[in-house]
Amino acid sequence: MGSSTKKKKEKKKDFQKLKLKVGKAKPKASNFTDTSFKSKSIVVNQQTLVAESSDPAEQFKQNLSLAINAKSDNQRRDALAYITNQLSADTPNNPVGTSGVLTKLLPLMSDGAASVRTQLLKLFRSLPPAEVGPHVEKILMYVRSGMTHLSNDIRSDTLNVLEWVLDVAGDETVSCPGGWLKTLNSFSSMLGWNPSVGSAMSAKGWTSSSRPTLGTKKGPEAQARQIQVLAKFIQTGFRPEAPVPYNAVAYWDNIYCLPGMPNPFAYLNLFGTPRDEDSEMYPDRISRQRVFDAKWRAAIAAGMDGAKKEGGTVGRAAATLDKAMNGRL
Repeated sequence: MGSSTKKKKEKKKDFQKLKLKVGKAKPKASNFTDTSFKSKSIVVNQQTLVAESSDPAEQFKQNLSLAINAKSDNQRRDALAYITNQLSADTPNNPVGTSGVLTKLLPLMSDGAASVRTQLLKLFRSLPPAEVGPHVEKILMYVRSGMTHLSNDIRSDTLNVLEWVLDVAGDETVSCPGGWLKTLNSFSSMLGWNPSVGSAMSAKGWTSSSRPTLGTKKGPEAQARQIQVLAKFIQTGFRPEAPVPYNAVAYWDNIYCLPGMPNPFAYLNLFGTPRDEDSEMYPDRISRQRVFDAKWRAAIAAGMDGAKKEGGTVGRAAATLDKAMNGRL
């Protein structure tokens, strides 16, 4: 009796162990996330949720911030499109002014997304032309940076921005500090028409071809585009000033009356810090022609002759440049 009772107890224990093993829960995975919690609000990082009833000025500022800080190309493009629509409306909505828009958005000229750069150009074209002139010097800083960018597409889109500036504020573009010579220097870097570099390379047996367009499928088209914009830039710089009608009273007032503007002789830079020749202002056609003939006419003429020999779109663009340099355009 004792042995049978002992066996029954052992079987009962084994059954209980088996029962515990079968009812045991499955172990949780190492990447298990507990979703049983409840939250009253959801916070989405790096996003902007705009309600239809929001203030238009606040919506404008939110989209302006989104165009700069959003990590998604589509979000930056859509934010720029919203700002463009606000600026192009019958009653434009721009609570930050043209200066605020340019200060925030000019760095996007070197954005890696082509759709963002295309929309940015549309936005620039919707700005009031009369309000662009005072900010040309700031715009040209980013234009020159984009003209020497490693990406051929960014260089091409930057030329579109420069062409827009020449259309809306051509006189300010070629007469602001650094606007004439520094921009010519950037064109020489794009086209490889640098006299010192070209002579040094030729002496060593190297070619003086346009280095920025080598190794790309769009080399001739890109070079032709660069020459066309250069021709337009030189044409703007060599354009004769509109004659001022004679006014006897204004003539004598200009000679004998005290100037009505603060620091009227600032262009002489008598007491300011010395400026290099490239950063100087060349406010009239004669001064621009003089410095162009002294520094760049020979180098650009040599590069232009080589471009003419290539023919095609490059040769036609070089012929246009020849007319601009000689005042026949």
